[in-house]
Amino acid sequence: MTDKHKKVVGILMLLIFALFMLLLFRYVGIPMIRFIEDPAQYRAWIEGKGILAQISFVAMVFFQVVVAIIPGEPLEICAGYTFGALEGTFLSMLGIGLGSAVIFLLVRSLGVKLVEIFFSVEKIRSMRFLRESKKRNMLTFILMFIPGTPKDLISYFVGLTDMKLYEWLIISTIARIPSIVTSTIGGSALAEKNYKFAVIVFVIAAIISIAGIVIYNLIQSKRLNK
Repeated sequence: MTDKHKKVVGILMLLIFALFMLLLFRYVGIPMIRFIEDPAQYRAWIEGKGILAQISFVAMVFFQVVVAIIPGEPLEICAGYTFGALEGTFLSMLGIGLGSAVIFLLVRSLGVKLVEIFFSVEKIRSMRFLRESKKRNMLTFILMFIPGTPKDLISYFVGLTDMKLYEWLIISTIARIPSIVTSTIGGSALAEKNYKFAVIVFVIAAIISIAGIVIYNLIQSKRLNK
């Protein structure tokens, strides 16, 4: 194919992907969000489903990661409520890892136009310091580790850098552990009706998230002023 034909095919692929994601969000994402907003209802639904319960949950986490506009915290809380802190953490990390790998490979294949489906040009440009930094991997780990940072944006942006897939999976998996564990522990406490402990966990997580947002803004301002 000529360069013109390749460009047309690339645009068509992006349009099809965008339409596919829009339909998925409308007919799968919105009902999924409503479903997991009531963890007790979800827990009742999965009873007796065996391994299908775990598979369905991992699939939902995977979908949430790929469709960046869906928040992840409710799913993680639901994981703790339904499966317990340990299993819920494992299932959440598995779904996140699979989703992160797919996003990385899609962005490498389709380029920045794919990222622009979910994020504005301004937000994408705000991440340029990750591409230019000599300490990119360490900086990416710190940003993924700190609660409150735009992890969905970072997940899509790293595919535009020369980071290796295995590096990204190691960084994103390890760095996400604290925030996932916090959410699943809180969800598990709710399931056990230990509401006082659950409130303490969520309040601490909220405070850390606010601090994380402040730290992220400071890091970004420092990079942009260089």
